Amino acid sequence: MDWGRAKTILILSFLLLNVILAVQLGTSRSDLLELGGNPEAQAAEELQRLLKLNNIQVPADIPKEVPKLREIVARFDEHYTPDQPIPLASPFKFDPLINKGTFKDMLAKTGIAYTESYQFDPAMSRGGTYVFHQLYGTLPMFEVQLELYEKNGIVNAYRQGFVEVQAEGSQKEQNVISPYIALRSLIENHLQPGAVITGVRLGYHGQVYNSQTLYMVPTWRVSLSNGDLYFIHAINGAVEPPQNKKS
Repeated sequence: MDWGRAKTILILSFLLLNVILAVQLGTSRSDLLELGGNPEAQAAEELQRLLKLNNIQVPADIPKEVPKLREIVARFDEHYTPDQPIPLASPFKFDPLINKGTFKDMLAKTGIAYTESYQFDPAMSRGGTYVFHQLYGTLPMFEVQLELYEKNGIVNAYRQGFVEVQAEGSQKEQNVISPYIALRSLIENHLQPGAVITGVRLGYHGQVYNSQTLYMVPTWRVSLSNGDLYFIHAINGAVEPPQNKKS
């Protein structure tokens, strides 16, 4: 046996192994540093752990944006806050299974004012009632709704709320918390194992503090398959007790 050659091969093998280990170690350290410096990645990883631990399902399209927002103040237009549904001048037939994705076209048929300012909300819509939220920018204001009522397959009446945003609050714009952090808090403190989350939406949510004025803050709304709706303050993370969309 050529011991000199064998020795050379062994030395080269050890050197190659050391190079491979060094590369792997460097990659691992780089990944750890990237994860450690990226709170969003850490939050997403922790959320995945909680989902598996509690057998909780979430939709695939969880938003990723974390914009800078502040509270807003709006005032209801008294001409668009009727107490009773208003009959449509021209009732029409609408089948969401056939006409899926044409809710804007449906609104255009109604002759209702400012329909371009609303966005359809499947989480709130239920048998015979189609719910739309007025938008502020690109985000829905959850308490400002346009509802279309269907009976025997015919959309024949509506109820409309419409606001003018008077002023943005005195606070400076702040980055909202990520949906991962909001969901983690919700799962850890409020949800039962096996819960099914059907939607996660960023918008504005608030309370009417006199007959016409509405104060709203950036809010993550989380909808569950059982009908519960959770509102999570998108700045401080506070969670409201659940509301049921069916009530």
